[in-house]
Amino acid sequence: MAEFFTTPLGTVLLIFAQCLAMLGFVMVSLLFLVYGDRKIWAAVQMRRGPNVVGVFGLLQSVADALKYVLKEVVVPAGADKTVFIMAPIVSFVLAVIAWAVIPMNEGWVLSDINVAILYVFAVSSLEVYGVIMGGWASNSKYPFLGSLRSAAQMISYEVSLGLIIVGIIISTGSLNFGDIVAAQDTAYGFFGWYWLPHLPMVFLFFISALAETNRPPFDLPEAESELVAGYQVEYSATPFLLFMAGEYIAIFLMCALTTLLFFGGWLSPIPGLPDGVLWMVGKMAFFFFLFAMVKAITPRYRYDQLMRIGWKVFLPMSLAWVVIIAFLAKFEVLGAFWARFAMGA
Repeated sequence: MAEFFTTPLGTVLLIFAQCLAMLGFVMVSLLFLVYGDRKIWAAVQMRRGPNVVGVFGLLQSVADALKYVLKEVVVPAGADKTVFIMAPIVSFVLAVIAWAVIPMNEGWVLSDINVAILYVFAVSSLEVYGVIMGGWASNSKYPFLGSLRSAAQMISYEVSLGLIIVGIIISTGSLNFGDIVAAQDTAYGFFGWYWLPHLPMVFLFFISALAETNRPPFDLPEAESELVAGYQVEYSATPFLLFMAGEYIAIFLMCALTTLLFFGGWLSPIPGLPDGVLWMVGKMAFFFFLFAMVKAITPRYRYDQLMRIGWKVFLPMSLAWVVIIAFLAKFEVLGAFWARFAMGA
């Protein structure tokens, strides 16, 4: 059997099985994310939330998905049918394939490439095209306006996200997620992770991730009171489900990036306790809880406020932080506190 997996056919089957395993993890997580999101909102609003379908309402997400799949797909008469159908598929596929370079444990990664961060940014940057395609193909003013707002918002906050990650890259000297986690593996446990040396950027990264994924209080492209449902207004059934699934998968990806970049990935917070995938999943779940709480307790920003924060506050701060980190790492201030690449020298 071992020799079979060294053959071309065996290699293809092995890669296919690994892809299915990662896809299965993402899709099963998606069901629990939607359920958890609704339960958290319900708790904040002092109501029960999903509690009928399945034990404790755990199958409510499955029932909702089946409802969307069994509905009729309605395409507006004046829409570009090909682009209209392709838009949600593009959004969903791009959100999924970004997970190819996300490690869940040491060696547990679909593709362990040296430029993993660049790959994630390349894929996530393309996701805006699905939104623009959906808004334009609907042949309606509301979806088109929503898609343009989404494009401007996502591009604005990608800049600050990129600059924040540049600081992490300078400290580590690598674009590989495994190397970034390894650089945080110190004898200090929780206090050896990057959240401490890059503390100001943790907050900027989290807020930028909210805006990048159109998450409240920055859900301007989907503002119901202003744009009905934004670029999704003409969508129903399975295409709408794909848009929503792609959005939640992108949110979970941001939780994974926060965990890997600032909070040690699969590393144990207490020295002596074993590292592992459970730490990684637990940290991701915690950050998704924070995403849900922000939606439950904060009002929506105006669009001018959103853009002002992105360009006049976050961009200068993240750019200044890159310069500061470059100086601290170059001269190895406090030893390897900011210059983790010096640890392996």
